Amino acid sequence: MEEELTKRHLLFVINPIAGDVEKEELEEEIREKCNEHDITCDIYKTTGESDKEEIKSLLDTTTYNGVFAIGGDGTVNIVGTLLIGTQIPLGIIPLGSGNGLSKDLNIPQDVEEALELIHRFVVRNIDTITLNGVPSIHLSDLGFNALVVKRFCDGDTRGPGSYAWIALQEYLSYTPKFYKIETDTENFEGEAFMVTIANANAFGTNANINPKGILNDGRFEICLIEPFPKAAGIGILYKLYTDSIDDSVFTRKISCKKATIYNIDHELIHIDGEPVDLGDIIKVEMHPKSLKVILPLPEDQL
Repeated sequence: MEEELTKRHLLFVINPIAGDVEKEELEEEIREKCNEHDITCDIYKTTGESDKEEIKSLLDTTTYNGVFAIGGDGTVNIVGTLLIGTQIPLGIIPLGSGNGLSKDLNIPQDVEEALELIHRFVVRNIDTITLNGVPSIHLSDLGFNALVVKRFCDGDTRGPGSYAWIALQEYLSYTPKFYKIETDTENFEGEAFMVTIANANAFGTNANINPKGILNDGRFEICLIEPFPKAAGIGILYKLYTDSIDDSVFTRKISCKKATIYNIDHELIHIDGEPVDLGDIIKVEMHPKSLKVILPLPEDQL
């Protein structure tokens, strides 16, 4: 169900090191656009230290009609998780190298176009999930991709090229790990190359692991890529980038509302692109329509 938002006071959370946009010019443009539409705005710049606490303090002391995350998936996760269960909607101005959630929400990837969401928008509710109580808005996984994410986060370079190079290096030596998964619909026990807990569709790299996923259907998908010959890797990669991974004989999908994942081989895990340590038993729970998001107007309302 759509609902209207009266935008009178907005908070913009900017990651100063995201993207190649000149941040001072961006701030000036934000203030001008807000003034043009009679909107009061505050701007908070992330520092990498106590950002979540600082933003929460702002939310506790000021009544905002929306909070825009300006940066990559990490910035979106920080802001979005603070807004879960509140009446304050999340807006996204994508500036990162991935921007996975914004793509799945059909938010323009061009900064100028995305800024139009300040005054031309609709608000909708989407689902979120928790893994051992830690919120996830987009995609989380264990196995190969989580290892690549960890290596990428630990490295000094960013961008798709760096990610692809790390993925290739790890792929040559990676072996599937053992998992036991219990859900409210079906169970799985065996080896997997990677296990993705998907509330959405595609990674920031545009690899679509869950093409039929719906962000507000009250369910999440556990997407398994089972062991495959190394020679089959190119075919799997092709299917990931052509929205046809469900057609692969090496994939399996479980749609459910809750799950327990036993991480037998102690594999790495990431939540929305951030490596985390959740232990070897991971309880996953769905929270239907728990986050409000600011989206572009439907075409028939433009």
